[in-house]
Amino acid sequence: MAADDWPARRDLHRRGFRLEGRLRQARANGDGFVDELVYGRLAGEPAGAEGFTWVMNSVTPRKRLIAHALVTDAAGRVLLCETNFKTDWELPGGIVEPGEAPRLACEREMVEEMGWSPAVGHVLVVDWLRPYKGWEDALELVFSTGVVAGPDKGRLVADGVEIRALHWVAGTDLDDVMTPFGAARARSALAALASGRTLYTEAGLPVE
Repeated sequence: MAADDWPARRDLHRRGFRLEGRLRQARANGDGFVDELVYGRLAGEPAGAEGFTWVMNSVTPRKRLIAHALVTDAAGRVLLCETNFKTDWELPGGIVEPGEAPRLACEREMVEEMGWSPAVGHVLVVDWLRPYKGWEDALELVFSTGVVAGPDKGRLVADGVEIRALHWVAGTDLDDVMTPFGAARARSALAALASGRTLYTEAGLPVE
């Protein structure tokens, strides 16, 4: 049905139909086009009040969640990943899968991308990411880790697939290799680590 046909959509919601997909600009509407929504309901699935939460889960917004880590060495430098798919560098970690705990996602991504994960600690930064280059807005958590030194540094090796190389970068040089909001987020994480606080930021900048 047409995405702007709200009476019909509400009727489907009451009947237990879940939103399953969107076809962009697929239906003619006057002089233009609107998105067409695909709804479905399997035999035996609950309807009415019993099925309400299932329906609402399919039609309400979902926000992407990213879990990164602030990994530092004894000199206070920050570990950054140089990827094969974009020019700016980023903190280790990645996107949290559905049903996955953010802390575990952060550990998993580090093991997958660089062979080992230092112990993941508390949340330093909760950052809201504005829409960017086709990405919708998202939330990012930056976790603390222990200082990586000595033989443990040798355990960190870029996988060569997603991650081209790993770099230890001084806090004063973050702007040279990261996006402005990425560098701001990393600096906020360093400040949170030093102060023992958790910061809420937007585009990397603290909101007081």
